[in-house]
Amino acid sequence: MAKVKGPTPQSEDFSQWYLDVIQMAELADYAPVRGTIVVRPYGYALWENVQRTLDGMFKATGHQNAYFPLFIPMSFLQKEAEHVEGFSPELAVVTHAGGEELEEPLAIRPTSETIIGYMWSKWIRSWRDLPQLLNQWNNVVRWEMRTRPFLRTSEFLWQEGHTAHATREEAEQETARMLGVYVDFAKNHAALPVIPGRKTEREKFAGAVYTTTMEAMMKDGRALQSATSHFLGQNFARAFEITFQDKDLKEKYVWTTSWGLSWRILGGIIMTHGDDRGLVLPPRIAPIQVVIVPIYRAESREAVLAAADRLARELAGLGLRVHTDDRDQYTPGFKFHDWELKGVPFRVELGPRDVEAGTAVLASRLGGKETLPLAGLAQALPERLDAFHDELLRRAERFQKERTRAVDDYRTFKEAVAEGFALAFHCGDPACEKAIQEETKATARVVPADAPAEEGVCVRCGRPAAYGRRVVFARAY
Repeated sequence: MAKVKGPTPQSEDFSQWYLDVIQMAELADYAPVRGTIVVRPYGYALWENVQRTLDGMFKATGHQNAYFPLFIPMSFLQKEAEHVEGFSPELAVVTHAGGEELEEPLAIRPTSETIIGYMWSKWIRSWRDLPQLLNQWNNVVRWEMRTRPFLRTSEFLWQEGHTAHATREEAEQETARMLGVYVDFAKNHAALPVIPGRKTEREKFAGAVYTTTMEAMMKDGRALQSATSHFLGQNFARAFEITFQDKDLKEKYVWTTSWGLSWRILGGIIMTHGDDRGLVLPPRIAPIQVVIVPIYRAESREAVLAAADRLARELAGLGLRVHTDDRDQYTPGFKFHDWELKGVPFRVELGPRDVEAGTAVLASRLGGKETLPLAGLAQALPERLDAFHDELLRRAERFQKERTRAVDDYRTFKEAVAEGFALAFHCGDPACEKAIQEETKATARVVPADAPAEEGVCVRCGRPAAYGRRVVFARAY
């Protein structure tokens, strides 16, 4: 039998490997409209697990889900000057509907700060109406010029949280708290080591006072902005006249935040953990945690499938996501390759001799096989899934550490960003930051929150450094 073809090796062309894996593992496919994709059931199941996990975390912190319209009057976007300037190049605008030209064009939402601000101006009257802690799961449209599945698409799925508070302190605490929720999810569910901190002024969200972010390193050394949490101050409150009567009976503007994570986190998971055989999925969000592959001939089929069914029911009873691959039209070898490509953490191989002996072969997607007694196999798997997660995280942390360098001169800086992250002092001048990007293709990704306090001079221009610590620079998606 001919060897089943796998994705392009990462060392040969990482970008093509990424595109191959998405299609070959049946996560997504290209749609007819440029920059859009169709998410296939396996890919959507992965997104659903991300969504389900985060939704529980949001609700545990007091947030409620709501839904706001897809269409936003253009005049709303124009109320906050920096916001509309930042999003104008990416806007998709409806000018005709029902066969007639609209009196006012409608933007297809790139984000929802403006429509939510408008509604809050109607809902919020008193300090008793605060805080407002809202989240919505939706789609947004940003007309990207260069697209790549999950990472940059013209339409994408995400969640966007929006909150309003009586005081600046409360709003800033919320900004930090929600970034903390994202970091928790990244580390403890997606096995992604991320660097949390603030964006520079040049890189912040349009309309924010400041933006916090978490940045992850992909296997090609590039950075991926994996989630952001913005302190919006009173910018949108003033634009939309969102005021309340405080306890002192004075009329005041609210303080607002917004925060979001999109399906680009799926791209981050793919590029952080995958290998030349395909996906390697973190078990806590994998659509299938354990796949059972029964191996039989005609005379042993019934007995082997019965044993596989008993094991599947036992695993499901423990809350594990399990699938039995009983497709007769494919060989066991094809099935092994298929589930490795799809990144399932564990595979159970079960043949007639195993059934007779009361054993099964357990294969890990990280490598290695072991023969275990069928009795107790189900109970042994939760601990192994946790160990699988921990090993994924260790590997990613080790890779990030090996590709991160502190640099103090521009020549070494260029070498560092060609292969990973450069920790460098920067003056904070947006013009200098722009020049760095033009000369090296690297941008300031994050001012790390937990970096040690240091003083120095800008790696490019030699002026005194801002921020009081080194900045992470990298080429990014």
